[in-house]
Amino acid sequence: MNSSYKIGSIMGIPIKVHITFLFILPIFALVFATNPQPYGFADIGSPAITYGLSLLTTILLFVCVLLHELGHSYIAKSYGVEIKDITLMLLGGVSSMEEIPREPSQEFKMAFAGPLVSLIIGFGLLGLNIATSSLISSYSTTWLYLMVNILATINIILALFNLIPAFPMDGGRILRSMFAKRMSYIKATHYAASVGKMFAFMMALIGVVSNLWLLLIAFFVYIGASEEDKSTTVTVSLERYKVGDIMSKDVISVEPEMTVEELSHFMFENKHLGYPVIKSNSLKGIVTFTDIRNVMPHERYAVLVSDVMTKDVVTLPSSASAAEAFKVMTINNIGRVLVMDDDIVKGILSRTDLMRSLMLLTE
Repeated sequence: MNSSYKIGSIMGIPIKVHITFLFILPIFALVFATNPQPYGFADIGSPAITYGLSLLTTILLFVCVLLHELGHSYIAKSYGVEIKDITLMLLGGVSSMEEIPREPSQEFKMAFAGPLVSLIIGFGLLGLNIATSSLISSYSTTWLYLMVNILATINIILALFNLIPAFPMDGGRILRSMFAKRMSYIKATHYAASVGKMFAFMMALIGVVSNLWLLLIAFFVYIGASEEDKSTTVTVSLERYKVGDIMSKDVISVEPEMTVEELSHFMFENKHLGYPVIKSNSLKGIVTFTDIRNVMPHERYAVLVSDVMTKDVVTLPSSASAAEAFKVMTINNIGRVLVMDDDIVKGILSRTDLMRSLMLLTE
């Protein structure tokens, strides 16, 4: 089931809405509708006006979040980074980038661009309210003043929150870019992640005694710092090696006419959970344990490998980097890729092969 839906495109970047966004939209609107001035519209008029203004403010808030992400994307695109899409979801917006720039100055500018956009929007709206209220004395009691004030305040808070020096916030990437000027990228990530974990620990302590939401944010920050540290170590370490250096060249294949029952015994004997399906030296697909485990035992004698195999096979050339293989496996949620040169299967690379190589590299 598709969980994100495209609603448009800006700067050639697909803009998507995640299904969780549809859940958070009425919740935000309810918060604005049930709080009085200056944080909501509960006492501004009839229920229809109150909820209408609340919903409009929520939509404009997420437009601001979109502009925040477009700030990141604009700078990233200027450095040649491919932006696959921007998705609005439960916790805000996410720019799906091909990779984060490794050049410290580039990462700094890209990371800071989002908070800068939010600060410009926030202080710009505050300035608009101040300038207008000085001209019209009654303006401070109008719904427009309230809406502008709410959006300004949230944008400033959003910018300041994102500048906290902890992954996965923008401040974590800013801090890493500063460390990376004086040390390796892996070390810079490790130190930045450590600072982020320290902030998470302090937020958790405060959250336990004062605010459970802060405790939840602390957990989110700690996990984000740990994942960034781990993924960066894996990616950078594997970049030095080619797929052809660590793949298994002894490829065991099966034929499409084999029954699922025969394949299950074949898997048990050969101790592998995935095999390319080849006939007459031509790749037909790939079959894994996941493909056959849903076939009922009494049907396995009649069902063929060709009936359950995956025909859309993910492949890589032997010249690709091991880091690219890791990224492909992660994105496609698969445990192995076939290595092909000139339409000929040269080997197979599993996630286990990558992790084994990583262990040897880091010893």
